Amino acid sequence: MGAEYKLTSHRGKWVVEFKDPNTGKRRRISTGATEYHLAERILPNIIKAAEGYTKHSVADLYKLCQQDKKAQGKRAHETMGHYWKALAPHFGNKVPEDITVQHCRDYAVFRAKQGRKQSTFVSELKYLRLALRWAVKHKYLDEAPFIEVPSDPPPRDRHLTKAEFSKLVAAANSPHIRLAIILLLTTAARVEAILQLTWDRVDFDRRKIILKDPLASMMQKGRAVVPINDLLYAELKSAQINRSCDHVIEWRGESLTSIKRGFKRAVERANLNDVSPHVLRHTAAVWMIEAGVPMDEVSQFLGHESINITRKVYARFSPEYLASAAAALDVGTLVPSPDWPC
Repeated sequence: MGAEYKLTSHRGKWVVEFKDPNTGKRRRISTGATEYHLAERILPNIIKAAEGYTKHSVADLYKLCQQDKKAQGKRAHETMGHYWKALAPHFGNKVPEDITVQHCRDYAVFRAKQGRKQSTFVSELKYLRLALRWAVKHKYLDEAPFIEVPSDPPPRDRHLTKAEFSKLVAAANSPHIRLAIILLLTTAARVEAILQLTWDRVDFDRRKIILKDPLASMMQKGRAVVPINDLLYAELKSAQINRSCDHVIEWRGESLTSIKRGFKRAVERANLNDVSPHVLRHTAAVWMIEAGVPMDEVSQFLGHESINITRKVYARFSPEYLASAAAALDVGTLVPSPDWPC
């Protein structure tokens, strides 16, 4: 039996109410009309659209959202594809209405037992939530289920001292690993940007590096134009003399897609702990903040889309962080404490 449709007044406009045969829930679609006779004329079109309504699986909606991000040139497209590999077995075959808070909690527990970091499964659930909210916005879904996301883990504080950085550079046996380490710190770039850097974007005359590849896709996360300091200038000049391909970081005449193995060996030889290539980007930001570099300059150097991102993560490393607030609570010298009886 088909659904029963009826016109009712809701918030000053006529809407079509009916029971969804797929979910058993009441649905309400606005005609946009304030007058009944106009709503009656619109009613057949709404019924026709509603009869063709079918439930989409979470996989369908996630894919549609991902495709939309790709069409817009948004960087989230690639990230969504990476996270879906973990999300798909748990949520892919479900319809959004079936997702419960317990499903989200079970997923977090499962990923934690797999040894995944909290930041990883927090991001995965956030992208699931993003996709379902996108589906509501684009009329594929009436209402998005509540996706419970664990709290964000505290930001990582690990950064290198200057002595530790010197040890790391000295422990790099291969010239390309040494150059990569120095580039990662002095440009504050992500490792992908360093590995994709070509010599035509190294401007020795103006002493600048263009990290963003103008010929690549728009989906390049946070890449800036950064100056070349004296340390980096000397290293790059030496590397340029011995270059054998277009890429700055090369091995036996070929570009690289990863330096994980060589970097890990350098970290081990330097006897350092919990150091990844991304720690060097974090280190660069902390050193700049500690040196009193203005927050907006640090933000531009890191390629952040908003200074608020920089402030949220790095403001606490500033020597002046909350200093004026603490000073406001200083009342000066107090009356000495009385001698309390024993």
